[in-house]
Amino acid sequence: MKTPLFGKTLAELQTLAASHGLPRFAAKQMADWLYGKAVSSIDEMTNLSKKAREALSEHHTFGLAEPSEVKTSADGTKKYLFPAEHDQFIETAMIPFKERKTVCVSTQVGCRMGCLFCMTGKQGFQGQLAAGEIVNQIRSIPEWREVTNIVYMGMGEPFDNLDEVLKSVEILTSEWGYAMSPRRITVSTIGIVPGLIRFLDECEAHLAISLHPPFPKERQQLMPVQIAQPLDDVIEEIRKRDFGGQRRISFEYIVFGGFNDTPRHAKELSRLLAGIQCRINLIRFHPIPGTALQATDETTLQTFKDQLNNKGILTTIRASRGLDIQAACGLLSTQALTNRT
Repeated sequence: MKTPLFGKTLAELQTLAASHGLPRFAAKQMADWLYGKAVSSIDEMTNLSKKAREALSEHHTFGLAEPSEVKTSADGTKKYLFPAEHDQFIETAMIPFKERKTVCVSTQVGCRMGCLFCMTGKQGFQGQLAAGEIVNQIRSIPEWREVTNIVYMGMGEPFDNLDEVLKSVEILTSEWGYAMSPRRITVSTIGIVPGLIRFLDECEAHLAISLHPPFPKERQQLMPVQIAQPLDDVIEEIRKRDFGGQRRISFEYIVFGGFNDTPRHAKELSRLLAGIQCRINLIRFHPIPGTALQATDETTLQTFKDQLNNKGILTTIRASRGLDIQAACGLLSTQALTNRT
């Protein structure tokens, strides 16, 4: 089977060039065609000899893949559906806001974490995405040249596919890749400590932690990962790091009505995060099939935000986008799977 070139790092391209008897500098040429120019075929790599292109074409594809479907919201948000292996799908969201265009990428087909509030988790784990399949979600949408920010908050748990996630960030931020600042990239995790340590050591992108209930027993009800990766261990590791510079850490907090939106929860959050320079993003919950969880009301949401801000933790409410196109993670791909069957 032919393997894709798109998604390979410079080091991997150097190894590949050597295996085909090409000079070492050919790797930089290939990287420039793959990531620096708007081409989509090996034949267009015209500063490589015809013989070299023929050799590459014999064993490799370029590796780009177009989305199979797009839905556009009244607010400008777009949800792209990409085909994945074994007749599965992944989702990518493009969210415009003023001068920004943020792309939310997926890292896995499905997810094995099983969070109660997440539609992707209800699909189960179907497979890992390669670095090229992650970056392709940016490169293969019409707005790719206008993208200002990238968030790894789509389908899957990034730290459950960390090798490919780190490779994708390397491609996005390296001079030979897309030369994007790591300060425009945020990677979100539910808190897998070994992956967290490695990410903080090897990557300069921002970090977001999916926190939700601050009490262990309540968190375990929603997020089975709490059993193997206790939140206290995650917070302990974060306290070892200095987030006082340009690198940012945020905590994602989906607010569920009558479950984690009380003054007791605000008090525990302030205790848990005391001394950490961070932001809390409050997220409205939009009910999904198969769960009894409900959204909180707007008055309670605003009060909860004020309670946290009054305790010295910068807290904002994330705007809900794309509600009319099923922009919440996992909904569109689940619908596509249902329609297929």
